[in-house]
Amino acid sequence: MKFSTLVSATALAVASTAFAGAAQARDQVQIAGSSTVLPYASIVAEAFGENTDFPTPVVESGGSSAGLKKFCTGVGENTIDVANASRAIREKEIKACAENGVADIIEVRIGYDGIVFASQKDGPAFTAFTESDWYNALAPKVLKDGKIVDNPYNNWAEFNSDLPNVEIAAFIPGTKHGTREVFEEKVLAVGCEKTGALKAMIDSGMSEDDAEDACIAVRTDGKSVDIDGDYTETLARIDSNPNGIGVFGLAFYENNTDKLKVATMDGIEPTTQTIADGEYPVSRPLFFYIKKAHIGVIPGLKEYAEFFVSDEIAGPDGPLAQYGLVSDPELAATQASVSNEQTMGQ
Repeated sequence: MKFSTLVSATALAVASTAFAGAAQARDQVQIAGSSTVLPYASIVAEAFGENTDFPTPVVESGGSSAGLKKFCTGVGENTIDVANASRAIREKEIKACAENGVADIIEVRIGYDGIVFASQKDGPAFTAFTESDWYNALAPKVLKDGKIVDNPYNNWAEFNSDLPNVEIAAFIPGTKHGTREVFEEKVLAVGCEKTGALKAMIDSGMSEDDAEDACIAVRTDGKSVDIDGDYTETLARIDSNPNGIGVFGLAFYENNTDKLKVATMDGIEPTTQTIADGEYPVSRPLFFYIKKAHIGVIPGLKEYAEFFVSDEIAGPDGPLAQYGLVSDPELAATQASVSNEQTMGQ
């Protein structure tokens, strides 16, 4: 079903007519969203401005959820053209977009990234983790001696003697970041199940939905700190805390190896190869979303999208791969989708 069916044709016609008459006041593409996608979008925007006759697009961060919220506020020159996201757009966001006249959305997958766990290069030997380690470290309640109890752990070594005997100090993405959702689903939820906590909660009488929600909750006693800014803020926290460990995108880590060391997850080292072949367990696709109604009205919007996903930029030998993006093996299909202005649901 096309998303245009979610909004009345009259509302769309009014919005489009008003927009077409007013939008000429703006000639720069405007972009906001994911801090993970930010460096890639910035590289592309700068190159686009230097190599075309269009102005350099304006790229802002703020997180995937915040960017998509701005994207869905409506159609017109006072709204952004593109939302960057480190996760797929949610059904409730698509509905919010449609209710505000943003009916035709083009989804563009730019490649893949891994979520890594890194600490001070010369700090404690955080070199190997499992999902269970992170669940035991951060969950408000854990399974201990066969019972669900308030989390008693203060040090990593208290539940895994192979980990350093230092205080738990984890810096994780805040809830407005797409990285947080992936961290919850692929690390905390998996750890909850592997430790037996999920089964124990259900066996104790909790509904499955409530138990799954409990699995991705994090403790609020200061052992886990939400970072609402970008990865530079996480890095600053680790710089000031030698025992700290942070959650980063692979590309950010690879560009800061002079300061950070990375841990394996389930024995797998995060590399572009292990992410590309699906071996590394904590990886995700990266996206940006375009308002089709803005194409042909905001100068350079479609050209920017085509430039972004070109072989020269997003391919395995391009600057995005050099920065750390894992090139999408189905890039040609994405290029065709952008060229044809194919919207979601078509």
